Amino acid sequence: MQWWTVFFFSWFIGYGPLMAIFVARISRGRTIRQMILAVAVMAPIATTIWFTLMGGSGIHYQLTGAVELTEALKDFQFDVATLTVAQALPGGTLMALAVLVLTTIFVATTGDSMSYAISVVGSGHDEPSALIRAFWGIIMALMAAILLRMGAGQIGALQQFIVITAIPVSLVLLPSLWTGPQAARAMALEQGVIGDNRRPHPAR
Repeated sequence: MQWWTVFFFSWFIGYGPLMAIFVARISRGRTIRQMILAVAVMAPIATTIWFTLMGGSGIHYQLTGAVELTEALKDFQFDVATLTVAQALPGGTLMALAVLVLTTIFVATTGDSMSYAISVVGSGHDEPSALIRAFWGIIMALMAAILLRMGAGQIGALQQFIVITAIPVSLVLLPSLWTGPQAARAMALEQGVIGDNRRPHPAR
């Protein structure tokens, strides 16, 4: 469990540059208040509800013996485990269908954002052609299929690779800890969301 925690932290760090490019693209023309509301408020709330509903319910059902998730998780059958928990929830089949639809939307939007970010970096401008985006989308789909065929035995090597590559990526993200708030404040001042309270220097 401790290793999985390290892996997922590294996984999310690796997503940082990609999501930064994607959020910057979809935020064009919107105010800083709208950006913060969508990215820092609504998205975490939706994520918390999802993990609480599915993760918390899965742990509860596993501990009470209502469902058996150990083997599915051990064999990396996360889709089976998710649908098993969904069917055990009130509403059973409807919940499973809702989870399936939401998962499909999530995979589609994530794949689209990833292909866009890779295309932007590769082409050098923020309006890559549809062919380039389609190419990278197909490449990612093929990689996902290969990983599924590899099975659990090779996933460990992939996890170690992701953890190792997250180290230099974290260094790339480090400057955003102070440049991000500076950019947000500059946008808020420009859009009149906040006032400039800095005192003018007295004339000499």
